Amino acid sequence: MKCTRNDEIIQHHDVVGVLSTDYVFAVDHDHHDEFDDDGKPKRTGTIWSASAHIITAIIGSGVLSLAWATAQLGWLVGIPTLVIFSCITLYTSNLLADCYRSPDPVTGKRNYTYMEEVQANLGRYNCIACGIVQYVNLSGMVIGYTITASISMVAIHKSNCFHTKGHAALCMFSNNPYMIGLGIFEIFLSQIPNFHKLTFLSTVAAIMSFGYASIGIGLSIAQIIAGKGGKTTLTGVEIGVDVTAADKLWATFRALGDMAFTYSFSAVLVEIQDTLKSPPAENIVMKKANTTAVFTTTTFYMMCGCLGYAAFGNKAPGNMLTGFGFYEPFWLIDLANLFIVIHIVGAYQLFTQPVYSVIESWAIKTWPNSKFVNGEQPVKIGPKTVISLNGLRLIGRTMFVIIATTLAMAMPFFNDILALLGSMTFWPLTVYFPVEMYIANTKIRRWSRKWLTLQLLSFVCFLVSLVAACGSIQGVSAALCTTKPFQYKV
Repeated sequence: MKCTRNDEIIQHHDVVGVLSTDYVFAVDHDHHDEFDDDGKPKRTGTIWSASAHIITAIIGSGVLSLAWATAQLGWLVGIPTLVIFSCITLYTSNLLADCYRSPDPVTGKRNYTYMEEVQANLGRYNCIACGIVQYVNLSGMVIGYTITASISMVAIHKSNCFHTKGHAALCMFSNNPYMIGLGIFEIFLSQIPNFHKLTFLSTVAAIMSFGYASIGIGLSIAQIIAGKGGKTTLTGVEIGVDVTAADKLWATFRALGDMAFTYSFSAVLVEIQDTLKSPPAENIVMKKANTTAVFTTTTFYMMCGCLGYAAFGNKAPGNMLTGFGFYEPFWLIDLANLFIVIHIVGAYQLFTQPVYSVIESWAIKTWPNSKFVNGEQPVKIGPKTVISLNGLRLIGRTMFVIIATTLAMAMPFFNDILALLGSMTFWPLTVYFPVEMYIANTKIRRWSRKWLTLQLLSFVCFLVSLVAACGSIQGVSAALCTTKPFQYKV
């Protein structure tokens, strides 16, 4: 991870499989229509492919914890908090879209990654800080998704166990075999070269996310109509015999982290924007995609959070579909959890591509003549299918998946992990860097009304991230006291 750029044109028409920031393809003037203005192969992304990528990144495991988060905050705070997070995210995402090219948002030089945007607008030290936060966050997201997928797979197993043996049966299963199975499958998918090859996977994942969210909404509505809804209050879970004031405070902090996590997708926005074709200008298309995706997902979030809270009340489970708030119809719950697993398979690749890219870009720059790093080996599968394998891609990405899977097996605490990831990401990547880049790019005068407003927005979001981090760290600490690593069962 190095905050420098190499703008030389390197004659490597045969090098594929990396979202490199350090080289571009040479332009053959006889085939100029096949290349963009930076010499790279013509981009083909549209508002719909970008929206699919964003929805895949946004609607993830966090949606399933919204009923629990709303229960902690209550009607009075829960709904406004979700709306405020969505508005802030949309606003700052649009600021980020204008920084893809700099200094001019339409005709300036492309910045291929989030780090390059920060480097171009805020300098080297901010770039280094951004890189640390971004790639730690992306790696953490992958660990969180591995945990979530395994919980959903175990939930399918448990659902069938409860259906066969009754709801009082002791159905406890280890997550580890499911995490290992997912890791093996992701090793194969990790050989997909770059973001440009993920459109189909993202589209399927986005459809799956709508599928399981819709099932959760439908089951909640059915429970409410049947008159089985839980007790709800304006302020959420009430302090009493079972809940102390400290418990309420920590749970409120974690709920804020969970809600922040549901909008933690800024880390991949720049890479998504780099897939868009132009004209029209990339920032215009990206803003439309941001609006489409955030509006769509917020609508689903409101329905999941509100209807889930109305269905379960203050006793809403941490995960609406795997916490067994619902037992029947078991086949529908199994289907929803299957949708979750399929969605996470796609989202996993979406969040790992920038990590792979920065490692492989550095390797290409460090060892430009290495066949292990740059060589592509065609492998024939069947009579017509030929895939291209690269040594670095095969070994490096496999090791990354193995490490992520091992860490997931060591700390499978769903809600607390979500809150920690959300608190780590929301302020720096979603608010601070976009705001500071916008101020630098548009040369907003210090202490002006607009400057003060933007700084106030950033400071408030920093406080939210801080209290959410405190709550999630407390939750993880408590979970570690009761759970042994690698021996977790649900």
